[in-house]
Amino acid sequence: MSAPAELPATLASIDEPVEGIVRLPMPFPLFHGGALEHGQMAWRIVGPAGAPLVLAIGGISGYRRVGAEDRGWWSPVVGRGRALDTDRFRVLGVDYLGGSGDSTAPERGGATFPSLSAFDQADAIAAVVAAIGEPLHAVVGASYGAQVALAIGSRHPTIAPRLLVISAADRVHPMASGWRAVEREIVRFGIRTGDANGGLKLARALAMCTYRTPREFEARFSGEARSDADRFRLPIEDYLFARGDAYVAQYKPESFVALSESIDLFRIDATSVRPAVTAVAVREDELVPYADMQAFVARLPCGRLATLDSIYGHDAFLKEGDALRPIFADCLEGPAR
Repeated sequence: MSAPAELPATLASIDEPVEGIVRLPMPFPLFHGGALEHGQMAWRIVGPAGAPLVLAIGGISGYRRVGAEDRGWWSPVVGRGRALDTDRFRVLGVDYLGGSGDSTAPERGGATFPSLSAFDQADAIAAVVAAIGEPLHAVVGASYGAQVALAIGSRHPTIAPRLLVISAADRVHPMASGWRAVEREIVRFGIRTGDANGGLKLARALAMCTYRTPREFEARFSGEARSDADRFRLPIEDYLFARGDAYVAQYKPESFVALSESIDLFRIDATSVRPAVTAVAVREDELVPYADMQAFVARLPCGRLATLDSIYGHDAFLKEGDALRPIFADCLEGPAR
């Protein structure tokens, strides 16, 4: 990713995609202690001038290029004629603090990076919104992005009147934390032994098993093992390790560790989230149990629950554009309630 330019003038009148960097206050205090010196947050906006501005943020792999026109990470859902229609809305994307983009993040093989919180992301995004000078119509977040959306709704409740949160509750289930703890330790082991990318590949392969569902894997990978040189290979192996290789080509091991940990450190008092919340739960989600989503929504001051059934489990937010369309329309086009 190339570094974006500084904040342009007359942003609201610009129709073409525009991006920039916001310098964060110095020092930038962090929720879990410590501070960032010379912190910065990279952002990008796509959509027609004058249209309502929607912040769209996703999992730890998300970055500032969001929609189909940008070949972004959420192309099935964001773009012209999609659930979040870039002919009708301006879409703001960001590179997370700690991620693999142009925001402040750990260096490869560099010094220890401080622990990050979704609340730190919320504070940095608030600085971006203030610098842009346009109010947010809504925050749409999925997975880690949903945690950040809730943090925004708690710490900066006047930034946006409505939140759409997909597959995140007010606390993390210990089983999900257990899986991610193993993934992080695989990456740390790779870093310690001089094969950080190999560790990241294995961690991502394991993570894919938690994102999807047994039903999908049975349908796709239930064939017989094949003999390959001195061992057998199972049908699922090629898929999992190919996904690991693809991840290594785009993301830093150190960033994976930082943002994975940030997910598991998340806790929020649901009653502190003041904007109207539409929460989306996926019944087959192995990482965020449906019962946890139900209990979380019941604690919100102004919340309602929409439910999806999807063979893609936690990854439904990346795959189920048609199913999400009416939920997006109800949240974004109606009054905040």
